Amino acid sequence: MKTFCGRANPTTGALEWVEESEEYDYHQEIARSCYGDMLQDKDRNEKYYQGIRAAVSRVKARGERVVVLDIGTGTGLLSMMAVTAGADYCYAIEVFKPMAQAASSIVQRNGFSDKIKIINKHSTEVTVGPDGDMQERANILVTELFDTELIGEGALPSYEHAHTHLVQAGCEAVPHRATIYAQLVESDMLWKWSQIRPIQVDGHKLLPPPAVVKCAGAPSVCDIQLSQVSPQSFTHIGPICTMFSIDFSKPVSSAAGSYTAKFKAQASGKAQVVLTWWDIDMDPDANIVCTMAPSWTYSAPQSYAWRDHWMQSVYFLPAEKNVVEDEELCLTVSHDDYSLWYSLTNSDIEAPSFRPCCTCQAHLVWTRPRFGELNDEKRTESYVSALRSIVKPDSVCLSVSDGSLLPIFAHLLGARKVFSLENSGMAKQVIEQVLQTNSLKHAVQILGIRPEQLSSDDLGGNLISVLIAEPYFSTSLLPWHSLFFWYCRTAVAQLLRPNATILPSAGTLYIVAVQFQDLWRIRVPCGTCEGFDVSPMDEMIQRSLDFRESWEAEPHPLWEYPCRALSKPRPVMTFDFTRCVPEQPINSQGTVPLTGRGCCHGVVLWMEYQLTEDITVSMGLTKPVDEEGSCEWNPHRKQGVFFFRSAPEIAGDGREDLSYSLTFEPHTGDIKMDFSVTKP
Repeated sequence: MKTFCGRANPTTGALEWVEESEEYDYHQEIARSCYGDMLQDKDRNEKYYQGIRAAVSRVKARGERVVVLDIGTGTGLLSMMAVTAGADYCYAIEVFKPMAQAASSIVQRNGFSDKIKIINKHSTEVTVGPDGDMQERANILVTELFDTELIGEGALPSYEHAHTHLVQAGCEAVPHRATIYAQLVESDMLWKWSQIRPIQVDGHKLLPPPAVVKCAGAPSVCDIQLSQVSPQSFTHIGPICTMFSIDFSKPVSSAAGSYTAKFKAQASGKAQVVLTWWDIDMDPDANIVCTMAPSWTYSAPQSYAWRDHWMQSVYFLPAEKNVVEDEELCLTVSHDDYSLWYSLTNSDIEAPSFRPCCTCQAHLVWTRPRFGELNDEKRTESYVSALRSIVKPDSVCLSVSDGSLLPIFAHLLGARKVFSLENSGMAKQVIEQVLQTNSLKHAVQILGIRPEQLSSDDLGGNLISVLIAEPYFSTSLLPWHSLFFWYCRTAVAQLLRPNATILPSAGTLYIVAVQFQDLWRIRVPCGTCEGFDVSPMDEMIQRSLDFRESWEAEPHPLWEYPCRALSKPRPVMTFDFTRCVPEQPINSQGTVPLTGRGCCHGVVLWMEYQLTEDITVSMGLTKPVDEEGSCEWNPHRKQGVFFFRSAPEIAGDGREDLSYSLTFEPHTGDIKMDFSVTKP
């Protein structure tokens, strides 16, 4: 059965009604899942297996029948481990129906159907008794309910219910406990992702609104690969603190709570950011530990176990606080049933227990990477320099971007009239706050309409002489989604002067073949995991990829995922913004010599924008690739990654080529792509 779904096209901006299979949503869920990444996490798998063996041995030593409850079983891997370790029976709960079906297939293929029962329900709906889903309560509780924040997937209420209704008192639990660690730091790099800074524009200092400066910010966690944040980019204000632990073998409460660590400041500076991670002890004696600590905490960083399904967390304090060395400080972590937040006080002041929330709207309009982008001085200088060269005293400017400061820059550089299109009411209010703060209330006329609705009357009878964009749009995920600007430019074509200047004048799509250090793990088939055949999972993921995703790139912030270039970056398609969007498709085919030696995991795609003849800004590589192939990526935008199903080995002698074929479809805004490696 098929159904019509309304979808906003991020490139064209149009609301499209698309006929989709009823299976579309769950195919998307599977194709973009982290199941493969978890199966590839050897450290996690080995530690769970060791912990399960130890728990089964402890129960058997008491002379009890071993009954295991596995909540969130996924592939059924942990249940199969339990049975192999000697468990008598295992109840494996999985709420996601396609995953439960895959688990049933995997359990059957491995010959455990008589010992493992897959229950396709949420654990809070499972019943126990002669006619229930479970015949008896379990005496071993095995779970993998954690996310980067530990409790964000509902671990606390799930454990609370399980102890009340599904397991015996005094049950064994794997993992046995979890411990959350935190470290208070000063980091100019990370704090730029939380607060807007004053911006210099030709002698003018553009100040952030007081409401933004005083705002506690977005309450949600910022999860990143903290190992890719250099220790040189922050100063330790406090030691690594043990904030709190949860014992999963005892009744767990989902009630809100707070825990405080007291310490003396290790250095004077600004307390701004809390870096956090957690460990799980698989056994009561903490002999089997799986840690999420970043690599720079290791005495031997090469032993760091990379994973993407669990990372580290960054929390921004509600306000930065000046501290002096040896000052007594209290770092408090509070939680509800799904999230954490931090606060900092002096030792004699009680920490607030309420969850911080954004009151200025800026943290709802601008993402954290967007804050970082707006605070990027080098990027700002590129746009200011470009605007300086084109804005004249008689210029009538129109800006088309989401929550952009470019129209304010244009006014400060002397434009006669500046208009800005802001389709979002919140974005409009945030920019109005900036204008009000800087006594520029009437400097920019903000129009809360879409480009196709713009009329000459809205512009006071003026024609546009300068059309500007970053381009940045909050709905963009993939690099070419920012071509929405091209469609906006086309929509307002009749309102442009004949000699109007368009900034950027063009956008160019670039590609480079790469070998990833670790990111390849999220897409490679697993086959077997700890001796169990999990190929039905690989097959299910591939079916979902074949549903659509195999022919598409995925967005990834590559500054977090090191890779090495196996080819020279190549421009493959240019979009001329000085002209309207064409009626006919734009095609590009060719080959790129593969000159680096290694395993070609895929192709990275990104956009570069030509602001003027001599000023270009890149949303991908921020400097040329060096001789070793090292890549430095823009930290504020996501790049597109096209993964190969199987990664060919490249000799690096230049005789192998990356073949590409790309087609931009103007009516859909999509870029259809195909890549392959050709050998002599």
